Amino acid sequence: MVIVFGGGGFVAYRAVQNANRPQQAALSVDDFAKLAGGDLSGPDPETDALKNAAEQAYRADQLKKGRSGKDNDKDFDWVVPERAPGGEGFPEANFPPGSDPSPGSNKATAKSMLASRGWGADQWGCLERLWQKESGWNERAMNRYSGAYGIPQSLPGTKMASAGADWQTNAATQIKWGLGYIKGRYGTPCGAWAHSQSVGWY
Repeated sequence: MVIVFGGGGFVAYRAVQNANRPQQAALSVDDFAKLAGGDLSGPDPETDALKNAAEQAYRADQLKKGRSGKDNDKDFDWVVPERAPGGEGFPEANFPPGSDPSPGSNKATAKSMLASRGWGADQWGCLERLWQKESGWNERAMNRYSGAYGIPQSLPGTKMASAGADWQTNAATQIKWGLGYIKGRYGTPCGAWAHSQSVGWY
């Protein structure tokens, strides 16, 4: 459950309504094969609809505030909850005491993992911008509109459990999952960044 502050209650209500509407995008035969084969980074129309609804809710809020909703003047659309979210058998978790998020360390971890996915240094700038936009490289970030969680903003956060049971609090586990998701769905960080720039999410 996402806690929404201020006048965001209506926004969250509208996002849920939009997400429950019939999906317009149909899965191709290849998409069905990916999902049937256990490809967790394959297209997921329900999750994509939630991401799109959250982006639209964010833009609506920006219009109310008299802003354009573009990234260059973007307020953070994420918050840090008091406890790590649970779900699908995972209880909420306390954050380890004295373990404040370290965006610099998280970036260093991700940079060292890039090569293991077969990507060169040319992909780093795209990844850095993508996750700065998504979470500020904060492993505790939760999207105030959709409930997406962690550095890569997994929706739901429990998807990251496929990379490790400590997904709620371990930045390295989140990064590992996020890089796998990007590779499976967009091919490269620059592919994911281009998609994000086009529609507001990836």
